[in-house]
Amino acid sequence: MPLETFKASDSLTLGVELELQIVNTYDYDLSSSSDDLLELLAREPFPGIVTPEMTQSMIEVATGVHTEHGPLLAQLREIRNTLVQAGDRLNIELAGGGTHPFQRWFEQRIFSKPRFEQLSGLYGYLAKQFTVFGQHVHVGCSTADEALFLLHALNRYVPHFIALSASSPYSQAVDTLFDSARLNSVFAFPLSGRAPFVLSWDEFANVYFTKMESTGVVKSMKDFYWDIRPKPEYGTIELRVCDTPLTVERAAALACYLQALGRYLLERNEPPPEEDDYLVYTYNRFQACRFGLDGMMVNPKTREQISIREDILATLRKVMPHAEALNGTAALDEVERAAGRDGNHASYLRRCYAESGSIQGVVRAAVEALRRPC
Repeated sequence: MPLETFKASDSLTLGVELELQIVNTYDYDLSSSSDDLLELLAREPFPGIVTPEMTQSMIEVATGVHTEHGPLLAQLREIRNTLVQAGDRLNIELAGGGTHPFQRWFEQRIFSKPRFEQLSGLYGYLAKQFTVFGQHVHVGCSTADEALFLLHALNRYVPHFIALSASSPYSQAVDTLFDSARLNSVFAFPLSGRAPFVLSWDEFANVYFTKMESTGVVKSMKDFYWDIRPKPEYGTIELRVCDTPLTVERAAALACYLQALGRYLLERNEPPPEEDDYLVYTYNRFQACRFGLDGMMVNPKTREQISIREDILATLRKVMPHAEALNGTAALDEVERAAGRDGNHASYLRRCYAESGSIQGVVRAAVEALRRPC
């Protein structure tokens, strides 16, 4: 069937989705408790949307549509508080972080939902290994062509969001040496990576998608696991590269950094995107996953190498006027502290391990960080 019509929305509106870990309180391993948690949360109005995810040791929460940092952060805090209170009643904990540091993927249970069961049948063990946790940010677009322009204009900034959000240094109880090990699990899926370079929605929907659908490989946009993908039913583009941060404060800051950057790009302040921009895309993305803020990236336009940290700090200076117009300066202040002083949450978790000497102590630190900012 044809791809659905792109539903225009107000430009630069925001929505945030967070995938969260459910862990037990006695050894901080993952707990297959999403059924119990969702049942408890359904008894009273929830300050957002909460849904199951692929396995029973994770849930996803989503905000409403926002235009500014303050109300977005306020809703995320309300969601966080509601989840923490529910977890306390069930004697379970909630945590951010892109991976659980020592869970065993083969012990995870697929949530009983037709789509998840279908994906499990298709992808086999990869479905259980997809017990990883990300933040998705939706940005509203007034037209379908604007969505495709913004999607591709953002390609050079993807390493910023990987490095800033990175919170998955540990997997299978070892330090992977990656700041974001989570994205290695995402890369295993055949329809991951980057979207095709198409700037016309008519060409995207009626040529590219029609051809892909005719192969039988895809049925809807949900079948694409691209780093950034259009969501026609929402009228948005969706950034999908971020690990779930340890705090809702960092999550809100990342979303509003993306919003300010989108405003800057939509004013055509940079040369338009082109296919050759993607020559360095995979290299830049690897550098951000492996080394975080200390990674190096290549500017696709100038071919110059610069550290990701320095590129973020330079970009913040460019987009600050746009953040001011959007009442988002507090968000950019948080981003600047992370890039310039505090580091990302991967470095924080490594410090916690060094102090505690325990991989369980890493999960405990993540649990405590969600309850109060680290």
